[in-house]
Amino acid sequence: MNLFANIRTLVIDALAAMQSEGSLPDGLDFTNVAVEPPRDAAHGDMATNAAMVLAKPAGMKPRDIADALAPKLTNDPRIDVAEVAGPGFLNLRLAPVVWQGVVQQVLDNPTYGQSTMGQGKRVNVEYVSTNPTGPVHVGHTRGAVFGDALSSLLNYAGYDVTREYYINDGGAQVDVLARSVYLRYLEAHGHEVSFEDGTYPGDYLIDVAEALKQKVGDQFVDKGEQYWLAEIREFATDKMMDLIRSDLAYLGVEMDVYFSEKSLYGTGRIEEALQALEDKGLIYEGILEPPKGKTPEDWEPREQTLFRSTEHGDDVDRPVKKSDGSWTYFAPDIAYHYDKIERGFDELIDVFGADHGGYVKRMKAAVSALSDGKVPLDIKLTQLVKLYKNGQPFKMSKRAGTFVTLRDVVDQVGPDVTRFVMLTRKNDAPLDFDFDKVLEQSKDNPVFYVQYAHARVRSVIRKATEAGIDVGDAVLPAADLSKLTDEAELNVARKLAEWPRLIEIAARNHEPHRVAFYLYELASDFHTLWNRGNDLPQLRFVQEGDAATTQAKIALAHAVAVVISAGLGILGVTPVEEMR
Repeated sequence: MNLFANIRTLVIDALAAMQSEGSLPDGLDFTNVAVEPPRDAAHGDMATNAAMVLAKPAGMKPRDIADALAPKLTNDPRIDVAEVAGPGFLNLRLAPVVWQGVVQQVLDNPTYGQSTMGQGKRVNVEYVSTNPTGPVHVGHTRGAVFGDALSSLLNYAGYDVTREYYINDGGAQVDVLARSVYLRYLEAHGHEVSFEDGTYPGDYLIDVAEALKQKVGDQFVDKGEQYWLAEIREFATDKMMDLIRSDLAYLGVEMDVYFSEKSLYGTGRIEEALQALEDKGLIYEGILEPPKGKTPEDWEPREQTLFRSTEHGDDVDRPVKKSDGSWTYFAPDIAYHYDKIERGFDELIDVFGADHGGYVKRMKAAVSALSDGKVPLDIKLTQLVKLYKNGQPFKMSKRAGTFVTLRDVVDQVGPDVTRFVMLTRKNDAPLDFDFDKVLEQSKDNPVFYVQYAHARVRSVIRKATEAGIDVGDAVLPAADLSKLTDEAELNVARKLAEWPRLIEIAARNHEPHRVAFYLYELASDFHTLWNRGNDLPQLRFVQEGDAATTQAKIALAHAVAVVISAGLGILGVTPVEEMR
């Protein structure tokens, strides 16, 4: 149940009644009428903008609408106060029984907060998709966590989600990988080698080369690459994908689909996608203007096969075939997204690194053109992660050669901390990851603070049980929740009421970080209540000799744990039973 949606329905019904009475004109659009938490909690529990958004189309003053609306709302037993504020906002204060009822709903419904908003629509979320040339590094880790949490969030909101990884195994980078493995292969046979021409020097290729040696012996030693390039390329790509899958599993990320770029070549899939665009009149032969910053001397105009991406919101048309007849990088990407559309997805989401910002408009244009605007594509960019330890930038991994790997991070702090911290900033904001701070046991560490709240709930349940008070799952839903009257208790219930609304907002905007923020706020309200019990014995969760009051208070605490557990589940984090 979404309490905010229910109160909005009350507001809409009251507005309709005003229309029936003639105090509000007919034909008004109530779409933009909202009920949401006020910016300042001191103003009330909820606020509605009804009078503000309807004043102009109704030809009335906002306060006149608000003054007429307020008494209709207070006729409902759920509304204690409806107060007109400023030019015409209505601030609402709800009766305590409403907040007590929220706790009841959490206890009665183990899926509290889950939504049917998605209505089973099929969504493809493509994320990580790092080149199969090395282990997953920390930048990819952020994209992996974001994409995985977003997928879980959308599932929770009623969408049918496919998690997908695009294997970039069709470009020149896999040739470089093969040459790099060959150098390690020669090294394994006792040859002196040097890594030049952009080859990959990381130690992670030593194991790949040893496996190659075991397979082929010395048959490629001192042979030209025409004898070994294709075979080593396939062998090395397979081994690197095994490593990448293992890295992702180490973080708790499991993909539904691994899609190979190579499968698009020589199969007619690229040609089919471009033919679909040509049939729409969107492919032509032309010469592009020189890129910005180029001078006439260093720009050579060439006729190319171009996609009219400007007809679908791009800044310039984009080449799909070079003047020598080979495909551009963009061509297989078009074919890949065409394949997604052909698979029947209702919505596509791509999670890219910040360095792919220039790709957003062209890719959106391609999907818009291929689907006739029917399949939306949202591209989420994840910004850089800066690592610190002991106040200093974290050193590069020798094994990786040039970067910090996912395993470097998870080995330091574990998968749960890694995942939560990666979601403590919005995806398009830079993130500082301080290994010392993320392991602190303090309010400033959101991972600890949320986990501590869950552990405290489990602790107080154990304490009540030891005191001989039945606080089992069969008993708590029948607790007398009217005993929850303190403002700190009601504040916790108010925050629980926001959970279903938060889920729909986060899912609609593709923003899983909102879940992490919400969990921190819920934990903060719970810790505040807990700490008040240190000064006020009547607020302690276990009331010696008073089973009924204890059960009501434990019911509230248990509801907190239910929501925290659900939220952590979306983030891919395991809630702890006790802190050590």
